Amino acid sequence: MDASERELFAHAIRRATEDRSGVDLDEALDELGWVAALAEDRAAAVAILFEAQGEANATSSALDQVIFAALGVPGLDPASVVLPPLRSVQAPGRFDGARVVIQGLGTDALARGDTVIIVARGDAGDEMLVAPVSALKVEEISGLDAALGLVAVSGELERASPPAAALIDWGAALAAGQLALGHELVGNGRAMLELARQHALERTQFGRPIAAFQAVRHRLAESLVALEAAAALLNAASDDSSPVTAAMAKALAGRSARTVARHCQQVLAGIGFTTEHSLHRFVRRTYVLDQLLGAGSVLTRHLGTEVLAAGSLPAAFPL
Repeated sequence: MDASERELFAHAIRRATEDRSGVDLDEALDELGWVAALAEDRAAAVAILFEAQGEANATSSALDQVIFAALGVPGLDPASVVLPPLRSVQAPGRFDGARVVIQGLGTDALARGDTVIIVARGDAGDEMLVAPVSALKVEEISGLDAALGLVAVSGELERASPPAAALIDWGAALAAGQLALGHELVGNGRAMLELARQHALERTQFGRPIAAFQAVRHRLAESLVALEAAAALLNAASDDSSPVTAAMAKALAGRSARTVARHCQQVLAGIGFTTEHSLHRFVRRTYVLDQLLGAGSVLTRHLGTEVLAAGSLPAAFPL
C-alpha cells in the first residue's frame, strides 16, 4: 500500500482498537479488510494493527492469523494456532511414538473455535496437525494479565498415518509472530510513555511541573530512545525476513518496553502503583508479551550461543 492508503488504513485501525477488544475487534477488523491487507502487505498490516492494539491494551485473534498465514498451507481454512508455553520457542507438540503430546498456550479465539492447528516437532522436522478443539484440554489462565485471555492447551492425539507429506517451516511462523508481538510491545510502551508525559506536565512540585526537573526528563527521554530503537529494528527485521533478526527485534522490543515501564512507574510515583491509574494494565501486558513466543532473556541467550558456536556475528543491515 502507498503512503496515503497506509495513512487511511492506520487511522481506521486505530479508531477500531480505541473502543473495541476481543470478538468486537475481530468483527471490526473483518469489516476493514485487515486479513486482505495482511496478504497484500504483511509488514504494514502487522505494524499498524499490533502497535495500535498495544497502545489501546486491546486483544484480538490477529496473532493466530499472522502465524497461520506464515505457515503457508494452501487450501486450509484459517484456524487458531497452539502457541509454545511461556518463554519457549519450541513447537508446542512433540511426537512420542504413535502419539502427539501437546503442551502450550492459545489465545481467547482458540477457545471459541472448532478446530486448531498444532505444529509438532519430530526427528525429520516439524509437522502440522489439524485437530478439533474438543479433543484437547483448554483451561483459562488468570495469572498476571487475565485480560489478555490466554488459555492453557494440553492433550494427546493419534499421529496421522501416513505422516504429513510436507514439513512445516515453524521457524518462519515463529518469526512472523515475534515481529507482531514486538510491534505490540512498542505500542504498549508508547501508551505508558504518554501516561507518564501527561502526568509530568500536570503534576506540580515546588511551584512548577515536574516535567521541568532534569531527572524526570532523563527518564522520559531514555524511554523514547528505547522505543524508537526497537521500532527501527522491527521495521528492518520485517524487510530482512530472517528468523535471527526477528528474534533480535522481539528481544529488544521486550527489553525496551520493560525499560519504559520502569521509568514511567518512577515518574508516576505513588499513583502509578494503584489500580485507580491505568498504568498497571500496560505493565502487566508488557511482562506477559515479553514472555510469549520466547522470553527476551531466552532469545538473547540463544542468539549469543549461536554467535559463539559460529565464531562470527550475523551480517549487519542498515537501520
